[in-house]
Amino acid sequence: MKWMNKLERKYRKYAIKNLIFYIIALNALVFIIDLVAPAGISPDKLLVLDPGLVLQGEVWRLVTYLFIPPSTSPVWIIFILYFYYIVGSGLEQAWGAFKFNLYYLIGMAGTTAAAFITGYGDTGVYLNLSLFLAFAFLYPDFQVLLFFILPVKVKYLAWLNWALLGGTVILAGLPHKIAAAAAVVNYFVFFGPDLYRRIRLKNKIRQNRRRFLSEVRKGRKSSRRRDD
Repeated sequence: MKWMNKLERKYRKYAIKNLIFYIIALNALVFIIDLVAPAGISPDKLLVLDPGLVLQGEVWRLVTYLFIPPSTSPVWIIFILYFYYIVGSGLEQAWGAFKFNLYYLIGMAGTTAAAFITGYGDTGVYLNLSLFLAFAFLYPDFQVLLFFILPVKVKYLAWLNWALLGGTVILAGLPHKIAAAAAVVNYFVFFGPDLYRRIRLKNKIRQNRRRFLSEVRKGRKSSRRRDD
């Protein structure tokens, strides 16, 4: 997109290379701190994006919610963070550091806006989901080992996640509806034009197929009449 290319030419020097590595490292650090912290004390409470506390001056929460680990299981945290690294590094390889940073920044803006609109605290779960959806769009046939055993292409997992997001938007409460919708704003900013072109192309192919079949039927009818 032209506007994105203009931004890249102007601001690419400010892009953070290997951004996903730093995010994963801080997730791992918070996980370790959480393990050794005394009972009843959770670092997550100090990091979550809480609009009310941000307005009271705890502005670090606008960023630190990104570092809340997605799991409390030592086994799963290794798997999830490794998968985050594959996804993030794959996107940065495809786009370059600036566009990956921009994708993440738009996702952060959407998550923050959703939290302030609803007044509810939030983490980076939906934002990380948007990274996975982008990865699945670019690398649909990439395989992961589900439960460390079953090889599955990421496009199928993406369809499942889209279904879950759709269910959240339709069935969940308003805060979750807004958070889920905000999570994919960056996805549609980046892939909306491509999706629109794909839909138009499929519709055109479908129309041409119908037109062709209609002409074939007409030709058969004309042939039968001549034979009669």
